[in-house]
Formats: sequence, C-alpha cells, structure tokens
Amino acid sequence: MSKKILIAYFSRNGGNYVGGKIVNLKVGNTEVAAKYIQELIGGETFQINPIKPYPVDYTETTEIAKQELKAKARPELKEKVSAMDSYDIIFLGYPNWWGTFPMAVFTFLESYDFSEKTIIPFCTHEGSGLGKSVADILQLCPKAKILDGLAIQGSAVGTSRNEVSEWLGKVKF
Repeated sequence: MSKKILIAYFSRNGGNYVGGKIVNLKVGNTEVAAKYIQELIGGETFQINPIKPYPVDYTETTEIAKQELKAKARPELKEKVSAMDSYDIIFLGYPNWWGTFPMAVFTFLESYDFSEKTIIPFCTHEGSGLGKSVADILQLCPKAKILDGLAIQGSAVGTSRNEVSEWLGKVKF
C-alpha cells in the first residue's frame, strides 16, 4: 500500500528580503521549494492562505507578523484540506518568520488531527534556519512522527533542486 502525500505550504510573493535587499518575488520562495518536492516525489499540494492577505510591502508584513506572534493570533484560513484523513505524510513548508512559522501555519496545524501521520518540515529563510519551528510542530502535533527538516536559504531557492533531492533521499523518499 502506497502512502498518500500532501505538500502543505505557506508562501508569500511580493516584497521579500533576499540576499540583503528587498526584492519583488512573483512566486514566493517556499512555493518554489514545494514545487520541487512535488516534481521529485509527486503528491498533492495545498497552499495555506489566510483570508486576510499580507501586504505586498515587506516591512508592513514583518510588522504584522510580529504583532500576530506576540498576540498568538490564529488567522482564519481561506480553505481547508477536504480529506486530511486520507493523507499519511505531510510535507509542511513555510518561511521562518520571527524564529518560527507564520501564525497561519499554527492555525493549519491546530485544525486537524495529525496523530499517526508523518510530518516533514521544510522552510525558507535568510539566515535563521528552522529556528524553533520544529519544536513548535512537536508541541502542536505530539502524536505525529516528525522527520528531519530542511532549511533552504531563500536567496538560493532557485538553485536548490539538488539540495531538496538529497534531503528527500535522507528522509527516505
């Protein structure tokens, strides 16, 4: 019996901090990584989107993200995964915002029962790696199996396909 894979990710286009400067991304870094995973192993994708989108402006977004983190906000999401019970493996992608994932990812993780599922985190960042995001996943999903995550430098995501492929081999995909 083959395992059913979901690649759930939060990604933001628009103004992003990349390599020391703000650039306008047509496709967010985490979405690029999610598409590599899908190309390499298959699976279905699901983009985690809050009902209220973040501003295009990078600085405005970082301030909102900081406020949400401080308030432990749980932004309402546009959509839900219709058949989460049918998935065995969830690749969970996100940018590292303020040392963890965006609060919309907290909403996503709290919306489902991940007991007996495998969660494999991957994130994009500009120097802070996975931060405390894996610890947050463990706290929110204590009955899930969490595999080693991958942290991809956002400014290098466009050339990270081989890095993603090597990591997938390490986590047995």
